[in-house]
Amino acid sequence: MTTERADDFLRMIRRSQRGRLKVYLGYAAGVGKTYQMLQEAHRLQQAGVDVVVGLVETHGRAETAKLIEGLEVIPRFLQQHRGIIVEEMDVNAILRRKPQVALVDELAHSNVPGSRNAKRYEDVQDLLAAGIHVITTMNVQHLESLYDVVERAVRVKVRERLPDSVLAEADQIVNVDLTPEDLQERLREGKVYPAERISTAFDNFFRTPNLENLRELTLREMAAQIDLRRHETLPEDGAIVPDQVMVCLSSRGPNSEILLRYASRLAGKLNRNWYVVYVQTPSEEATVIDSRTQRLLSGVLTLAKELGAMVFTYKGEDITGTILRFAREYQVGHIVTGSPARVSFWKRIMGKKSIPEFLMEQARGVTIVVLDTKPYETVAARSTLFIEEESQEAVKITSQKPSVQVQKTTISSLINESGIIIWDNPVDTAHVLEKLVKSACNNALACDFATGLVAVREREAQGSTFYSEGVAFPHARVAGLDKPLVALGLTRMGISDVTTEKPIKYVFLSLTPLAKPEVQLQLMAVAARTFQNRYFLKSVELAENSQQVYAAIKEWDQSV
Repeated sequence: MTTERADDFLRMIRRSQRGRLKVYLGYAAGVGKTYQMLQEAHRLQQAGVDVVVGLVETHGRAETAKLIEGLEVIPRFLQQHRGIIVEEMDVNAILRRKPQVALVDELAHSNVPGSRNAKRYEDVQDLLAAGIHVITTMNVQHLESLYDVVERAVRVKVRERLPDSVLAEADQIVNVDLTPEDLQERLREGKVYPAERISTAFDNFFRTPNLENLRELTLREMAAQIDLRRHETLPEDGAIVPDQVMVCLSSRGPNSEILLRYASRLAGKLNRNWYVVYVQTPSEEATVIDSRTQRLLSGVLTLAKELGAMVFTYKGEDITGTILRFAREYQVGHIVTGSPARVSFWKRIMGKKSIPEFLMEQARGVTIVVLDTKPYETVAARSTLFIEEESQEAVKITSQKPSVQVQKTTISSLINESGIIIWDNPVDTAHVLEKLVKSACNNALACDFATGLVAVREREAQGSTFYSEGVAFPHARVAGLDKPLVALGLTRMGISDVTTEKPIKYVFLSLTPLAKPEVQLQLMAVAARTFQNRYFLKSVELAENSQQVYAAIKEWDQSV
């Protein structure tokens, strides 16, 4: 990496109060991610920046270990697990030390049970929330949306994964690239693994086709990240454009994760928002389906949110009609669905069709994508993109969030302190909705409280937005409004009449003009991104009153 690029990050951390994240991205162990991270640490230290090693894995590499010399190392946290002492990064010690920059290796690592967080990327988010800048490393195959692609291409199940949003929210990404031939040569020289592991590595993961496939995925991901940041500079006032992506889920659909990962990648390529719609039929009521199916469904919906989707649940028997109405209202251009259940010959004679067939007949102007989600045997995928080999030197592509400031919709511009309500005791859904609608309508002459409350209740009757993950997004489009109205509720003890895996702590209510569906899309997209961020949620959790909550919202809006 050039000195100029190091200076870019140096300038960034000096002008920021919130922690900034820099990621060295590669496609395999040994390409040089940790090495280059440590080199940058020395440059920052020479520039007067307070840098510490939070956790760096040398894997026995002498060159890497030598680069740690001269840097302050935070002692690791020792945790016993199944009779074995395991070393993990001591997040609490780093927070107490409070350096300007912390080096944290292997971002996708899963922590041992009993640690502060389940995943290392969550540790990093805690450091960022405390104002500590972080430089980290990861390989592309650990992105959640690439799980199925990697399994087919490399025939490896990647167990340690992280949401794509973690990488997308990084302030800088540097691709550390090396040709497969050069990487294999480093492996032979013992610069990647100890001698006893070299032969096994060549026979398995480090085969040339595997490395070429992973390298291709990394370069594609970098191109997608650069394109995403390029779109962020367009002065479109944050407007939502048509051609959104939606996924249709079923509680009993096999391999639903494949649908979600495909849609996540598609939405990323199109630079669009994407939605997950689950229509709960009477046969899929919680009192009807078995506990295993309930757990699978909950896990799939949780994965959807981790991948950045907005999840909508509806109740009813008209699955196709619900999907089509949603597609029209939310300007959907791509509907992604899985393999349909087989329709028998006799049912076809009677006019029975599968859901994808109905959608293809009735969804005018919408692309229907039907993925093969039937159980499959993993096979090696053929690469369809040929990439010209680079030179002997490592090639680095830097993606950096643009400095151009774009005027976008912010929550702080739509709410004030009076629109924030805090409940210290358990409260029921009806009370929450009534108080939030009243609060949203208080300062708007065009908003009729009764009309707004009826609209929100009708939307909730279609499918509750109080579903899981600790946040609810009740919303409705209301006739007569000329601008969006919002209110925020914080429930310290949860919602008493809603049973979810995680207690509902935040309720973000929005009322938007009936004639402007794009306003609702834009506002909900902003809210979803905001309430998925651990930095923001930590700030709100520490707030003691509505004034402090509003200050946290305003600070967040100014930082993104």
